[in-house]
Amino acid sequence: MTPAQAVDTADADSPLAELAAIGTATWLDDLSRERIESGNLTELIETKSVLGVTTNPSIFSAAMSKGHSYDDDIAALAEKKAAADDAVYELAIADVQAACDVLSSVYQRTGGADGRVSIEVDPRYSADTEKTLAQARELWKKVDRDNAMIKIPATPEGLPAITAALAEGISVNVTLIFSVERYREVIRAYKDGIKQAQDNGLDLSKIHSVASFFVSRIDTEIDNQLEEIGSDEALELRGRAGIANARRAYALFVDEFSDFAIPGAHKQRPLWASTGVKNPAYPADMYVTELAGPDTVNTMPEATLNAVVDSGTIKGDTLTGAGDSAGTVFGQLESIGIDFAEVYAKLELEGIEKFVNAWEDLLESVSQRLQRD
Repeated sequence: MTPAQAVDTADADSPLAELAAIGTATWLDDLSRERIESGNLTELIETKSVLGVTTNPSIFSAAMSKGHSYDDDIAALAEKKAAADDAVYELAIADVQAACDVLSSVYQRTGGADGRVSIEVDPRYSADTEKTLAQARELWKKVDRDNAMIKIPATPEGLPAITAALAEGISVNVTLIFSVERYREVIRAYKDGIKQAQDNGLDLSKIHSVASFFVSRIDTEIDNQLEEIGSDEALELRGRAGIANARRAYALFVDEFSDFAIPGAHKQRPLWASTGVKNPAYPADMYVTELAGPDTVNTMPEATLNAVVDSGTIKGDTLTGAGDSAGTVFGQLESIGIDFAEVYAKLELEGIEKFVNAWEDLLESVSQRLQRD
């Protein structure tokens, strides 16, 4: 089923429904207990074509550090003398389970492609294959929902954990992908995992995966370098690297999955993440309108979701056949001194550090609340 067929009661003429008709599923990059209990998540599904939810340590940190939605549960956990790590995951798992239940009808309508809710392994394990895999198994078992996805970072140590998790039938959201070169390794890890799952006699139709390619952070880093270079040519290239990078990734996806023919297995769809613009001078919907195409997902913060609705500027399929022009942009950037290998390495490290810091801040906050209650 296509994203357009999966959309239920949303306005068929809305920009998000138009996006679904092109083949891009809209997921929400946010989750909180308040959003679930207020009915807001249900409303977004019914009125704004939202077909899934992604989370990360920063999102849970923001959700659990404000308001009173978690007070009763934290008090109960304090009574049990729960450790902060256990408490945080118990709260997060409960939210993911509830969101999975809200999205269960979408999951059924789409044959499991959408209606997904992602929860991430502890980012502190990003350089440890065995700990990553062990926690992926634990989270999959504890969430206990067929429409969950376990997020595993695409670090060198994460890649074998991705393969092993898929081989056991765990649906995986591969996160923190910045380069096409690393994405090629992610695709290989996915295909190896699916082949092993087939050898293990598993039902491949139940295993789904997305590959989360980060977009806006590319522009933030490269724009800073372009402004330091300061030439007219450099300044003209601002805001073009992130989209070009994603379009090159999509071209690789099309090439790699054009002859993917393991019976019952699904393509691993590209998911565009970090799609809220960081530079207010750029159109708020640019990482959506410029990255629309078949077999893709775009996970958006609510502000970006609303910007797409307000602008109404969906331009049709902007991905298919765009790889060559994206390569031209890359050639121009390299010719004026942009070192992409250096950019990717820096962004991966910063991405992990950001999530680790958010996780540790959350642990400290919950630990203090456990001690008070």
